[in-house]
Amino acid sequence: MGITKLADLIRLNAPDAISHKDIIDYSGKVIALDTSVVMNQFRAATPSLSPLTGLFFRTLTFLEHDIKPVFVFDGKPPKEKAAVLEKRAHAAGWRSANRTGAASSQTTDCLQLLKLLGVPVVQAPGDAEALCAWLVKQGTADAVASEDMDTLPFGGNILIRQLNAKKDSEVVEYSLNKLLEKLQISHEEFVDLCILLGCDYCDKIAGLGPRRALTLIQKHRTIENVVLHVNRKTHPVPQFWGYKEARKIFLDAPQTEAPELSWTEPDEEALVGFLCHVKRVKEDRVRSRMENFRQTRERNREEREEERAEGRSRQTRMEDFFRVTRKREQPVKAADPLSSNRKRPKTK
Repeated sequence: MGITKLADLIRLNAPDAISHKDIIDYSGKVIALDTSVVMNQFRAATPSLSPLTGLFFRTLTFLEHDIKPVFVFDGKPPKEKAAVLEKRAHAAGWRSANRTGAASSQTTDCLQLLKLLGVPVVQAPGDAEALCAWLVKQGTADAVASEDMDTLPFGGNILIRQLNAKKDSEVVEYSLNKLLEKLQISHEEFVDLCILLGCDYCDKIAGLGPRRALTLIQKHRTIENVVLHVNRKTHPVPQFWGYKEARKIFLDAPQTEAPELSWTEPDEEALVGFLCHVKRVKEDRVRSRMENFRQTRERNREEREEERAEGRSRQTRMEDFFRVTRKREQPVKAADPLSSNRKRPKTK
């Protein structure tokens, strides 16, 4: 689920925290990805195909643009997330959710595929999203690519959405620092705001819309103070509300060491053996994509060499790093989607 309507709130109240870029702007960057989110995207978009095929194609797209992906796998989820996981499992038609963090057969397949692609993987002690954000805070990664907005309350400074292979697809980047500055709240206060909006770890105050939630946090600064001033008849506070536990999950750093990351060349013959002979993907698809990968990467590198020679370089090889920024026109603001659907009581 992520954080309910957080993207809309940012777009309307802190548009300067959003920038629009192309996938090529992330050349040379280390990007952390929540593997489960990526695989769920492929399952939803192409239910008739194996998500492994989508992962294979998407990862090669990153590499041919000289993006350095790091795939993070979920560990044991916090007990506070149990209700959400069961709901998702039921929607997906599964018997029950995985609450142990034990590797499924699909996870094992993903690990094998990414190893053959030469891409590093990291095992999170808990939620992968939390570790992705922590990798950015530690400077191990430059950004998190995810469609979920949880990255921001977890403290990930840069969140990227829509980082995919579609032509003319515009990537959306969120800056946590610019967001906090515009809203004039601290990170701790932002976490409380996200809990009020609705998160995966506890219930929310019923009927409290995003605009009202933001106003209350800006005025009262903490959930404890908000509860003292909210109208409990129109916005009943949940009984045994676990907001303190949710707050702790967002604010506590994952208990792990920063990993050492390395990337190697994809092993085409091993990929063919795994995808085609074991997973029954058509060999001509794999061979054709690998050939296209080599040609595209070489063409991109030649273009960068020409740009460097002309003194207009803006990208680097895979082993180099620097930030690229580009200004784009901001989209026209749409109607306000943030107001609560709950009818307000009439005033005399």
